[in-house]
Amino acid sequence: MTSKADFYVLPSSDPDARARFLCRLVEKIRALGHEIFIQASNETEAQRIDQLLWEYRPESFIPHSLTNETDNAGVKIGWDSQRPQHQDVYVNLDLGIPEDALKYDRILEIVIQSEDILTATRSNYKIYQKNSVKIDMHDMRKK
Repeated sequence: MTSKADFYVLPSSDPDARARFLCRLVEKIRALGHEIFIQASNETEAQRIDQLLWEYRPESFIPHSLTNETDNAGVKIGWDSQRPQHQDVYVNLDLGIPEDALKYDRILEIVIQSEDILTATRSNYKIYQKNSVKIDMHDMRKK
């Protein structure tokens, strides 16, 4: 059962702001030694995230791969019901939250000021509350 869910609320409505923040967050969490699964909404988005992580920063290298690739990268990107073996960190970029995501130690939601994202993450918030998950809000709009 998930022990914690973190919501990172960004001031922007730009989907690219969400992607840029994802790259910074993944780099930081990997530096702490965690394995990460990124849930994309579809294969096209997963491939886009894959490319963004490759291009993120020239001085940075974040080993990652799609879940349909056979390697031991510490960051996996998937869609549909694909999951890696670990249950460490789950980054939800999809609109809903599947029940099996609640088995991860930590869930991260990146929120932008877009109506579909706001509606979806509010719904996910209620699911976490119902399942007694500790929720931390990180409101980046205040900076």
